[in-house]
Amino acid sequence: MSWMRPWALALCLSTLGWGAAGAVDDPQVATPQDRQWLLPDLPPHPDDNAPSAARVELGKMLFFDARLSSERNLSCAGCHSPLYGWSDGLGTAKGFRSKVLGRASPTIVNTGYNTIQMWDGRRATLEHQAMGPMESMDEMAMNLDALFAWLAVNPDYRAAFAAAYPGEPIDKTTTSKAIAAFERTVVSNDSPFDRWLRGDRLAMTASQVKGFRLFTDPDKGNCAGCHQAPNFTDNGFHNIGLASYGQENPDVGRFAIKPVPSLKGAFKTPTLRDVALTAPYFHDGSATTLQEVVAHYNRGGAVRTNLSASVKPLSLSNDEMRDIVSFMEALTTPARPFTLPRLPAN
Repeated sequence: MSWMRPWALALCLSTLGWGAAGAVDDPQVATPQDRQWLLPDLPPHPDDNAPSAARVELGKMLFFDARLSSERNLSCAGCHSPLYGWSDGLGTAKGFRSKVLGRASPTIVNTGYNTIQMWDGRRATLEHQAMGPMESMDEMAMNLDALFAWLAVNPDYRAAFAAAYPGEPIDKTTTSKAIAAFERTVVSNDSPFDRWLRGDRLAMTASQVKGFRLFTDPDKGNCAGCHQAPNFTDNGFHNIGLASYGQENPDVGRFAIKPVPSLKGAFKTPTLRDVALTAPYFHDGSATTLQEVVAHYNRGGAVRTNLSASVKPLSLSNDEMRDIVSFMEALTTPARPFTLPRLPAN
């Protein structure tokens, strides 16, 4: 039977070769190109605000302390709560004395990876953004001189600032730096999608993998044209044709900051990480579910005036839309234990 051995060997090699090719072609396996979606371990930080335990803890206290508002009843966490994916669950935010504001509260998840902040991009960094709500008479309406005077005489805060920023005053700079240091710790990077990218082929379902392929296919969903790797944003601004733009005196978005005609009605592309936790959606809170979001894009928007060129009817089937929604649901990092800070006494 020795004459059979070369044939048997060839069969074995052929089988091994087929198996290797099958593994490479397995649609359930992430490709090297897919791994561009993996986030860096930590968000970048300014040279003068390197992260430290003292800075993060101080920022956490400030973030959750309602005494940073004029009526001592609204903290940063009032609009960016861990209970709602670091948003607030409202269509549009509420500010000073429950005033209804014009835009939804964006999540702070992964904002440390962004190169520009806020729906209209009016702030470049987390440090620049941090004090804005406190100063705004529509939001926390705080007198900053009174705030810093109170922080300076409170023994617990005084000690916390000294530990975090030794030799520096308690002022707008150190307060905003501390809040930003905390916000950079609010990171989503261990979702089923992330685990799939790292090699766990069973971390996502077949529907979710199909949804990812549709999401990134320029001839299908083309979602990745704006929601780019790795943080699902291009840090750019787009008019996506929301119905609210067709109303009288619509919110012009980025145009108010940079008056270029193409930016009229354009808003910043938000990250989609943990997006299943942050309903309702869009800057005006007009979509209550992810299904409504995908249906909006599949129609090519509701209002075509000044529509961004990337927004076109997609002709996706119901199954394809379901797969894209299923993929977006795979972008949620499982809940981690979170301890609220112990706030200083009055």
